[in-house]
Amino acid sequence: MEHITPFLAPVPEPDLDVIVLRCSDQSHFDPAPLNRLFAQKDTAEAEEVICRVLEDIAMRLDVLQRGLAHSDFAAMLKPARRIGLISDQIGLTEVMASANHVVTCLNQRDGVALEATVARLERSFDVAVSEVWNFRDR
Repeated sequence: MEHITPFLAPVPEPDLDVIVLRCSDQSHFDPAPLNRLFAQKDTAEAEEVICRVLEDIAMRLDVLQRGLAHSDFAAMLKPARRIGLISDQIGLTEVMASANHVVTCLNQRDGVALEATVARLERSFDVAVSEVWNFRDR
């Protein structure tokens, strides 16, 4: 069976049932929430808010990793939802989408997809942190 999608790479051997997905590691970022934050607060206060939000997301990612390690899906649902809400508030759209996909995997109790999606969430958060600080430096 042949799969044609712009996100798929060719399968190395046609006899295999493996599809290799390419992930661009390009995080989507909406600068509007940060523009509003910097317009409402002085630079030091705005940076402090951003640091607290990023630390909060990082802490919740740690909770997700521990839940994943212990297959405790119930403990992962609340932090995943919260990451989605928090990241949306500061314009981290890819982080929000990834967190929402983690919630979907948890609701479906799909452990394999959950592992991959949590890894995607972590990668998107790493990229987003860089984007936020690059935005701040402008």
